[in-house]
Amino acid sequence: MGVRLFSREARGVTLTPEGTRFFARAEEALALLGDTDERWLPRRNKAVVRLSVTPSVASLWLFSRMPKLEAADIHLELILEHRLADFSEGIDLAIRCGKGPWAGVRSLPLWQEKLVPIAAPVIAERLGGRSDAKSLLELPILHDSNVEAWRRWLAVENLDYVPRGQDRRFEDYNLVIDACAHGLGIALARPPLADAALASGRVVVVSERAIDHHVAFHLIRPNDAMKASASEFSQRFLLEAGLDETAITAFIAPGRGRG
Repeated sequence: MGVRLFSREARGVTLTPEGTRFFARAEEALALLGDTDERWLPRRNKAVVRLSVTPSVASLWLFSRMPKLEAADIHLELILEHRLADFSEGIDLAIRCGKGPWAGVRSLPLWQEKLVPIAAPVIAERLGGRSDAKSLLELPILHDSNVEAWRRWLAVENLDYVPRGQDRRFEDYNLVIDACAHGLGIALARPPLADAALASGRVVVVSERAIDHHVAFHLIRPNDAMKASASEFSQRFLLEAGLDETAITAFIAPGRGRG
Protein backbone atom coordinates (compact mmCIF):
# COMPACT_ATOMS: atom_id res chain seq x y z
CA MET A 1 0.00 0.00 0.00
CA GLY A 2 3.04 2.24 0.18
CA VAL A 3 2.51 3.25 3.83
CA ARG A 4 3.20 1.62 7.20
CA LEU A 5 -0.09 0.37 8.71
CA PHE A 6 1.28 -0.91 12.06
CA SER A 7 4.39 -0.85 14.19
CA ARG A 8 5.85 -3.95 15.88
CA GLU A 9 6.53 -3.53 19.59
CA ALA A 10 7.66 -5.82 22.39
CA ARG A 11 4.12 -6.65 23.44
CA GLY A 12 2.60 -6.86 19.98
CA VAL A 13 1.72 -4.33 17.30
CA THR A 14 0.04 -0.91 17.27
CA LEU A 15 -1.69 0.83 14.39
CA THR A 16 -0.10 3.86 12.82
CA PRO A 17 -2.37 6.87 12.01
CA GLU A 18 -2.57 5.56 8.44
CA GLY A 19 -3.41 2.11 9.78
CA THR A 20 -6.17 3.50 11.98
CA ARG A 21 -7.77 5.23 8.99
CA PHE A 22 -7.46 2.09 6.86
CA PHE A 23 -8.97 -0.05 9.64
CA ALA A 24 -12.01 2.27 9.89
CA ARG A 25 -12.63 2.15 6.15
CA ALA A 26 -12.15 -1.63 6.09
CA GLU A 27 -14.80 -1.98 8.81
CA GLU A 28 -17.21 0.12 6.74
CA ALA A 29 -16.58 -2.00 3.63
CA LEU A 30 -17.08 -5.28 5.50
CA ALA A 31 -20.29 -3.99 7.08
CA LEU A 32 -21.58 -3.05 3.63
CA LEU A 33 -20.74 -6.50 2.29
CA GLY A 34 -22.50 -8.10 5.25
CA ASP A 35 -25.62 -6.02 4.66
CA THR A 36 -25.61 -6.92 0.96
CA ASP A 37 -25.18 -10.59 1.78
CA GLU A 38 -28.13 -10.49 4.18
CA ARG A 39 -30.28 -8.67 1.63
CA TRP A 40 -29.76 -11.35 -0.99
CA LEU A 41 -30.25 -14.34 1.30
CA PRO A 42 -33.21 -16.33 -0.04
CA ARG A 43 -36.23 -16.55 2.27
CA ARG A 44 -37.09 -20.14 3.08
CA ASN A 45 -39.87 -21.40 0.79
CA LYS A 46 -40.37 -17.88 -0.60
CA ALA A 47 -39.23 -16.19 -3.79
CA VAL A 48 -37.97 -12.61 -3.43
CA VAL A 49 -39.48 -9.88 -5.63
CA ARG A 50 -37.77 -6.48 -5.47
CA LEU A 51 -40.15 -3.54 -5.95
CA SER A 52 -39.00 0.07 -6.22
CA VAL A 53 -41.84 2.30 -5.01
CA THR A 54 -42.37 5.81 -3.70
CA PRO A 55 -43.09 6.13 0.05
CA SER A 56 -46.58 7.57 -0.52
CA VAL A 57 -47.80 4.61 -2.60
CA ALA A 58 -46.24 2.19 -0.13
CA SER A 59 -47.87 3.71 2.96
CA LEU A 60 -51.23 4.74 1.49
CA TRP A 61 -51.99 1.77 -0.76
CA LEU A 62 -49.49 -1.08 -0.69
CA PHE A 63 -48.85 -1.85 3.00
CA SER A 64 -52.44 -2.83 3.77
CA ARG A 65 -52.46 -5.22 0.79
CA MET A 66 -49.03 -6.81 1.23
CA PRO A 67 -50.17 -9.93 3.15
CA LYS A 68 -52.60 -10.77 0.36
CA LEU A 69 -50.11 -9.99 -2.41
CA GLU A 70 -47.24 -11.92 -0.86
CA ALA A 71 -49.37 -14.89 0.26
CA ALA A 72 -47.28 -17.89 1.29
CA ASP A 73 -44.83 -18.01 -1.59
CA ILE A 74 -43.48 -14.47 -2.22
CA HIS A 75 -41.41 -12.11 -0.10
CA LEU A 76 -41.68 -8.53 -1.34
CA GLU A 77 -38.55 -6.48 -0.81
CA LEU A 78 -39.34 -2.77 -0.99
CA ILE A 79 -36.90 -0.14 -2.18
CA LEU A 80 -38.44 3.18 -1.10
CA GLU A 81 -37.12 5.94 -3.35
CA HIS A 82 -38.06 8.79 -5.67
CA ARG A 83 -35.27 8.53 -8.23
CA LEU A 84 -35.75 6.65 -11.46
CA ALA A 85 -35.61 2.92 -10.83
CA ASP A 86 -32.36 1.32 -11.96
CA PHE A 87 -33.26 -2.17 -13.14
CA SER A 88 -29.58 -3.03 -13.49
CA GLU A 89 -29.44 -3.10 -9.66
CA GLY A 90 -31.62 -6.21 -9.47
CA ILE A 91 -34.99 -4.46 -9.22
CA ASP A 92 -37.82 -6.52 -10.72
CA LEU A 93 -40.63 -3.94 -10.81
CA ALA A 94 -41.21 -0.27 -10.08
CA ILE A 95 -44.16 2.04 -9.41
CA ARG A 96 -43.77 5.62 -10.57
CA CYS A 97 -46.01 8.55 -11.45
CA GLY A 98 -45.82 10.22 -14.85
CA LYS A 99 -47.31 10.43 -18.31
CA GLY A 100 -45.56 7.39 -19.80
CA PRO A 101 -44.69 5.41 -21.76
CA TRP A 102 -40.93 5.40 -21.22
CA ALA A 103 -38.22 4.15 -23.55
CA GLY A 104 -36.57 0.85 -22.76
CA VAL A 105 -39.20 -0.41 -20.32
CA ARG A 106 -42.76 -1.68 -20.34
CA SER A 107 -45.32 0.28 -18.28
CA LEU A 108 -49.02 -0.03 -17.47
CA PRO A 109 -51.19 2.77 -15.97
CA LEU A 110 -52.74 1.61 -12.71
CA TRP A 111 -55.72 3.90 -12.11
CA GLN A 112 -57.22 7.16 -13.34
CA GLU A 113 -57.32 9.72 -10.55
CA LYS A 114 -60.31 12.07 -10.16
CA LEU A 115 -59.06 15.02 -8.13
CA VAL A 116 -61.34 16.90 -5.71
CA PRO A 117 -60.45 19.37 -2.93
CA ILE A 118 -60.43 17.99 0.61
CA ALA A 119 -59.86 19.41 4.08
CA ALA A 120 -60.06 18.48 7.74
CA PRO A 121 -63.63 18.65 9.13
CA VAL A 122 -62.77 21.73 11.19
CA ILE A 123 -61.60 23.54 8.04
CA ALA A 124 -64.71 22.46 6.16
CA GLU A 125 -66.81 24.03 8.92
CA ARG A 126 -64.91 27.31 8.51
CA LEU A 127 -65.76 27.29 4.81
CA GLY A 128 -69.44 27.02 5.69
CA GLY A 129 -70.38 25.28 2.47
CA ARG A 130 -68.45 27.62 0.18
CA SER A 131 -66.67 25.61 -2.49
CA ASP A 132 -65.67 28.13 -5.16
CA ALA A 133 -62.01 28.57 -6.02
CA LYS A 134 -61.69 32.04 -4.48
CA SER A 135 -63.04 30.80 -1.16
CA LEU A 136 -60.63 27.87 -1.10
CA LEU A 137 -57.73 30.20 -1.84
CA GLU A 138 -58.44 32.02 1.41
CA LEU A 139 -56.79 29.03 3.05
CA PRO A 140 -53.30 27.57 2.57
CA ILE A 141 -52.94 25.21 -0.39
CA LEU A 142 -51.17 21.90 0.24
CA HIS A 143 -49.49 20.02 -2.58
CA ASP A 144 -46.71 17.57 -3.37
CA SER A 145 -43.76 18.22 -5.67
CA ASN A 146 -46.10 18.61 -8.67
CA VAL A 147 -48.28 21.72 -8.36
CA GLU A 148 -49.77 21.39 -11.85
CA ALA A 149 -52.88 19.63 -10.56
CA TRP A 150 -53.89 22.64 -8.47
CA ARG A 151 -53.21 24.96 -11.41
CA ARG A 152 -55.55 22.90 -13.59
CA TRP A 153 -58.27 22.71 -10.95
CA LEU A 154 -58.22 26.47 -10.33
CA ALA A 155 -57.96 27.34 -14.03
CA VAL A 156 -61.51 26.06 -14.57
CA GLU A 157 -62.63 29.20 -12.72
CA ASN A 158 -60.11 31.35 -14.62
CA LEU A 159 -57.68 31.67 -11.72
CA ASP A 160 -53.93 31.52 -12.34
CA TYR A 161 -52.28 29.86 -9.37
CA VAL A 162 -48.81 30.81 -8.22
CA PRO A 163 -47.65 29.22 -4.93
CA ARG A 164 -47.78 31.71 -2.06
CA GLY A 165 -45.90 32.01 1.21
CA GLN A 166 -48.75 30.49 3.20
CA ASP A 167 -48.96 27.41 0.96
CA ARG A 168 -47.02 24.26 1.78
CA ARG A 169 -45.17 21.78 -0.44
CA PHE A 170 -44.31 18.24 0.63
CA GLU A 171 -42.22 15.72 -1.28
CA ASP A 172 -44.52 12.79 -0.49
CA TYR A 173 -48.28 12.71 -0.92
CA ASN A 174 -48.76 10.84 2.36
CA LEU A 175 -47.41 13.97 4.10
CA VAL A 176 -49.91 16.08 2.13
CA ILE A 177 -52.73 13.91 3.49
CA ASP A 178 -51.41 14.09 7.06
CA ALA A 179 -50.98 17.87 6.91
CA CYS A 180 -54.48 18.22 5.49
CA ALA A 181 -55.98 16.00 8.21
CA HIS A 182 -54.30 18.17 10.85
CA GLY A 183 -55.98 21.29 9.48
CA LEU A 184 -52.99 22.92 7.81
CA GLY A 185 -54.85 23.69 4.58
CA ILE A 186 -56.69 22.42 1.51
CA ALA A 187 -55.39 19.48 -0.55
CA LEU A 188 -56.51 17.58 -3.62
CA ALA A 189 -57.66 14.01 -3.04
CA ARG A 190 -55.87 11.48 -5.23
CA PRO A 191 -57.94 8.30 -5.28
CA PRO A 192 -57.16 5.63 -4.33
CA LEU A 193 -54.33 7.04 -2.21
CA ALA A 194 -56.73 9.32 -0.32
CA ASP A 195 -59.49 6.72 0.07
CA ALA A 196 -58.58 5.58 3.59
CA ALA A 197 -58.39 9.15 4.94
CA LEU A 198 -61.79 9.94 3.40
CA ALA A 199 -63.38 6.72 4.66
CA SER A 200 -62.15 7.37 8.21
CA GLY A 201 -63.43 10.96 8.20
CA ARG A 202 -59.97 12.44 8.81
CA VAL A 203 -60.61 14.55 5.71
CA VAL A 204 -63.81 15.46 3.87
CA VAL A 205 -64.62 16.67 0.35
CA VAL A 206 -65.13 20.44 0.24
CA SER A 207 -65.99 20.75 -3.47
CA GLU A 208 -67.64 18.22 -5.77
CA ARG A 209 -65.92 19.63 -8.86
CA ALA A 210 -63.45 16.99 -10.04
CA ILE A 211 -60.80 16.94 -12.74
CA ASP A 212 -58.81 14.11 -14.26
CA HIS A 213 -55.21 14.03 -13.11
CA HIS A 214 -52.80 14.79 -15.94
CA VAL A 215 -50.42 12.03 -14.80
CA ALA A 216 -50.91 8.49 -13.52
CA PHE A 217 -49.11 5.86 -11.48
CA HIS A 218 -47.67 3.05 -13.58
CA LEU A 219 -46.34 -0.40 -12.85
CA ILE A 220 -43.04 -0.64 -14.74
CA ARG A 221 -40.85 -3.59 -15.68
CA PRO A 222 -37.76 -4.13 -17.83
CA ASN A 223 -38.34 -5.30 -21.38
CA ASP A 224 -36.35 -8.43 -20.58
CA ALA A 225 -38.21 -11.63 -19.71
CA MET A 226 -39.57 -11.58 -16.16
CA LYS A 227 -38.71 -14.22 -13.60
CA ALA A 228 -41.65 -16.38 -12.53
CA SER A 229 -42.10 -14.77 -9.09
CA ALA A 230 -42.15 -11.24 -10.52
CA SER A 231 -44.71 -12.32 -13.12
CA GLU A 232 -46.92 -13.91 -10.45
CA PHE A 233 -46.67 -10.86 -8.20
CA SER A 234 -47.48 -8.55 -11.12
CA GLN A 235 -50.65 -10.51 -11.84
CA ARG A 236 -51.79 -10.35 -8.20
CA PHE A 237 -50.91 -6.69 -7.93
CA LEU A 238 -52.66 -5.64 -11.12
CA LEU A 239 -55.81 -7.59 -10.27
CA GLU A 240 -55.88 -5.85 -6.88
CA ALA A 241 -55.46 -2.51 -8.68
CA GLY A 242 -58.50 -3.26 -10.85
CA LEU A 243 -56.82 -3.96 -14.19
CA ASP A 244 -58.47 -6.36 -16.64
CA GLU A 245 -57.02 -9.69 -17.71
CA THR A 246 -56.17 -8.50 -21.23
CA ALA A 247 -54.00 -5.65 -19.97
CA ILE A 248 -52.35 -7.90 -17.38
CA THR A 249 -51.54 -10.60 -19.93
CA ALA A 250 -49.97 -8.06 -22.28
CA PHE A 251 -47.86 -6.61 -19.45
CA ILE A 252 -46.39 -9.89 -18.25
CA ALA A 253 -46.04 -11.53 -21.67
CA PRO A 254 -42.47 -12.35 -22.80
CA GLY A 255 -40.87 -10.16 -25.46
CA ARG A 256 -40.91 -6.43 -25.92
CA GLY A 257 -44.08 -4.47 -25.35
CA ARG A 258 -45.01 -1.20 -26.95
CA GLY A 259 -43.92 0.86 -23.88
